[in-house]
Amino acid sequence: MTTDAPRVQKTPAAQSQADFVQIIDVVKKFGDAVAVDHVNLSIRKNEFFALLGSSGCGKSTLLRLMAGLDAPDGGRILVDGQDITALPTWQRPVNMMFQSYALFPHMSVEDNAAYGLRREGVGKQELRERVAAALDLVQMGKFAKRKPHQLSGGQQQRVALARSLVKRPKLLLLDEPMSALDKKIRQQTQFELGNILYSVGVTCIMVTHDQEEAMTMADRLAVMNEGRILQVGRPDEVYEAPTCRFAAEFIGSTNLFHGVLAGDDSPLFACKDLNVPLRVPNPMNARGGHKVQLSLRPERIALSHAPAAQEANWASGTVEQIAYMGSYTLFYVRLASGRLMEVDVSRTAVRAMSRTPDYGDTVYLSWSAEQLVVLEK
Repeated sequence: MTTDAPRVQKTPAAQSQADFVQIIDVVKKFGDAVAVDHVNLSIRKNEFFALLGSSGCGKSTLLRLMAGLDAPDGGRILVDGQDITALPTWQRPVNMMFQSYALFPHMSVEDNAAYGLRREGVGKQELRERVAAALDLVQMGKFAKRKPHQLSGGQQQRVALARSLVKRPKLLLLDEPMSALDKKIRQQTQFELGNILYSVGVTCIMVTHDQEEAMTMADRLAVMNEGRILQVGRPDEVYEAPTCRFAAEFIGSTNLFHGVLAGDDSPLFACKDLNVPLRVPNPMNARGGHKVQLSLRPERIALSHAPAAQEANWASGTVEQIAYMGSYTLFYVRLASGRLMEVDVSRTAVRAMSRTPDYGDTVYLSWSAEQLVVLEK
């Protein structure tokens, strides 16, 4: 499969059924441990939605609850208006593609794809037509007679996808679909898989711990931690405007500051790590002494050899570490307070400098007030 084809246009949210999948106050416990903690979530029809979080956050458990592999201890799950909470797995309009792909090694590609339909008693002619169409969709028709061990990891993934799609589910669940692939193949497959799913028009929920994967493929995503959903939004919304410290640190990298509002209705915050105040465009009408956390992305910071000509939102320090990343250079700058700040400088900006900063150099960092995000918690 090639990767130079343009990506299929996503379905605009305004044209999608808003509550196609509804997760209502769902709880799941394992002994005394709460794996899913009163989760509420609505997913649109034909949406590609990602559950993103670190290992043990509850995202895979939530997926298993939707698939019927586990039963919730509380709450309800609805798909297209149908309450599926108590339905057995085989009666749900849901199909799940597992992390390991779970292909039968003794079966051919076409027999693997046809397995679910045979279990349902679909007629031979319809079965052949649907299997052939599904394999052609994922460009695996010419490999129909091969066994799984004769395929690459990416090809096995496509067979597993064909097996899921051939049953025409209303909801497709993907559990870490790229984890078995190496990095280069994984990056290629993200777009290919997304194109296939958008062309089919199936509602899809993917579980992943890979932020790049979620940002690349999902229309919207939910950041989970300790069984709870902390933030839901489009990838750009969550990245540009994280609402909490966990989301800010988990989606990309950030520099966090602890600030105290200098005065009533003031835009200035005092920060112990800086000798100058932080200016924020919206102080939330808080009163003096109000404490907040502020997030500043490394790529939003300008680095120079000369002092910044501004009263607020700058710092000076010593270059401690440098990492060349190709399209940008990563600098770690130690401030006088001992605080280490991460700064990403684009290749273009580095070339525009009179000289590239080196280890031990004194440099100046600056940023605009609009680049600081006030975190709610």
